[in-house]
Amino acid sequence: MILLLRWILYALAVMFVGWLVPGIEVGSLQSALLICVIMALINIFIRPLVTFITLPINLLTLGLFGFIINALLFLLAGYFAPGVAIDGFWSALLGSLLLSFLGLVIDSITERR
Repeated sequence: MILLLRWILYALAVMFVGWLVPGIEVGSLQSALLICVIMALINIFIRPLVTFITLPINLLTLGLFGFIINALLFLLAGYFAPGVAIDGFWSALLGSLLLSFLGLVIDSITERR
């Protein structure tokens, strides 16, 4: 039940990011739900590999390169999700930052106690 609630809240957060950030368009709730699934799969399978490969750059930039990784993976998810359009890197960067913040809020709300 909590997983379904988190999925819906993340989809609503994606729709909010699409409404707020210029350059990101989310067509419908179904598109938002689908991009949440795609982002989850990317975070499970691709993110660890990319993070490991870019570890030296991430250490040199004191972790700031992680923001670029987030933006590129968000851009990749937008590429594969039908009904979602991300215009460029800067829109993806701003959208991923906002989505990360909203994810922290969602995680704190749905946290089991």
